Amino acid sequence: MKVVLILAVLINSDHLLKTGECTLTHDQVLSIIPKTQVQVDLLKNISTEYETVLWQPVSPQYIIEESAVHLFVPANSSETINDLLQKHGVTHEVLLTNTKELIEMQTRNDSSDPRSSSSYYERYHSLEDIYYWINRTTQDHPDMVKVILIGSSYEKRPLYALKLSVEERPNKKAIWIDCGIHAREWVSPAFCLWFVQYSLSYYKQNRDITDILDNMDVYVLPVMNPDGYKYTWTTNRMWRKNRSHSRNSMCVGVDLNRNFDANWCTEGASDKPCAETYCGQFPESEPESEAVAKFLRSHKDSVKLYLSIHSYSQMLLFPYSCTFDEAENHNDLLAMVQEAAQKIKRYYRNTYKYGSGARTIYLAPGGSDDWAYNQGIKYSFTFELQDRGRYGFLLPPSLISRACNEALIAVKTIALRVIEKTQALL
Repeated sequence: MKVVLILAVLINSDHLLKTGECTLTHDQVLSIIPKTQVQVDLLKNISTEYETVLWQPVSPQYIIEESAVHLFVPANSSETINDLLQKHGVTHEVLLTNTKELIEMQTRNDSSDPRSSSSYYERYHSLEDIYYWINRTTQDHPDMVKVILIGSSYEKRPLYALKLSVEERPNKKAIWIDCGIHAREWVSPAFCLWFVQYSLSYYKQNRDITDILDNMDVYVLPVMNPDGYKYTWTTNRMWRKNRSHSRNSMCVGVDLNRNFDANWCTEGASDKPCAETYCGQFPESEPESEAVAKFLRSHKDSVKLYLSIHSYSQMLLFPYSCTFDEAENHNDLLAMVQEAAQKIKRYYRNTYKYGSGARTIYLAPGGSDDWAYNQGIKYSFTFELQDRGRYGFLLPPSLISRACNEALIAVKTIALRVIEKTQALL
């Protein structure tokens, strides 16, 4: 497998306007193919010693030959990084020249009212807009939607989950979907909004979603990391973690997807507060992960399908990510994601990799999907949505619809199979 290293290089376009100097100013995305271990070591050094943000893999330890690496480089580091690449003979090509424009395009929004435009769900929305959307959706569909406050974030923002239910009855099973565990993955909350709207619009019209809602309630948490998500809109678009403060470090934030009690803080996570994969002081040390864990523990008899939505890389993953061991029902899980990937390929001609997390990507202990699986939710999945690195976390709004439709196919395919499995046990 060829390795592509993507450097998203921000060059401050305001410099020319302020100084009048005739300086070439633009954003760049570079594609780099490391050929030797020396080049790998160089990239590890760049990602740790310079002001950069590692996109993929998330930790420098996984930068190896024949592995895709994506790195975001801000303007004040771009000249140094380019000099280092040239000095070491690392060839590259320019893929994108509009990083700043992409960020501006993502934050451009004409309305916060979901009823004001048919393209509302093909845009990204601020945290305030999402809270407004939650209230509006509940008001507009009181017969199908209920809001549940499951907890609050480190900065005391509410964690709202929506319960979609068309018929209250004893022992009804349920699906859990969470989005936005990593702040910079904006297409993830976009999908949660998309899924809720699709469910409300096409119940009794689309057979698949009707079958799903007739048989299972659906809990949807649109933004699991509201503090981090807010921060990506106001301060740093590339922020990943939550915004909690450590007593022993000036560095901020914990990776919420390393904070669950599933081989917590072993290989693949970091105990260093400045690391992107910092696991926290102990399992569920963060109010966000604690709230989700508490809710799922209290509903584990009814929740039969767990889905966590991420981006990017186009993958359908299942346990385990915290170990190379196979899950007890590995073959069932594999068959489900394989069918989902085949349907995405058939309808959208787009390819998704699939498999257990550790074997498909790398070890990632403390993940929510592994934890849910160990709680007895034996159909547990993580979806990585579009794309494969062309835009990365800066997926343009024009691609939201396609990304969400692909994920929707996967959700419906797997949910219907889970319904079959659970009904067979009755």
